Amino acid sequence: MKVKAYLEITMVINEANRPAAAEVYHAYRQPFLDTIAGACTKELLVRAEDVQVLHGFDSVEHAQAYLESKMFQDDVFVGLKPLWSAEPEVRIYTAA
Repeated sequence: MKVKAYLEITMVINEANRPAAAEVYHAYRQPFLDTIAGACTKELLVRAEDVQVLHGFDSVEHAQAYLESKMFQDDVFVGLKPLWSAEPEVRIYTAA
């Protein structure tokens, strides 16, 4: 499957909470790749100022649908929300 869209979620998470955020990422990475329609890749990117999760999809529609999925709403979102220092930025890009 070729990546045609990216969902980028940027979160401000203080250093003390980053191990817990990484646990959420690792717990749901493979289930995301195995069960979410159109999912191609999922990467955790860490910078001094924030943490990003970059999801690759086969279409913009599948990227948008993931945000409404049970996995995202009931598991990933619930696991990460207490770790945020600010509301996350969510962006969807089309791969050129």
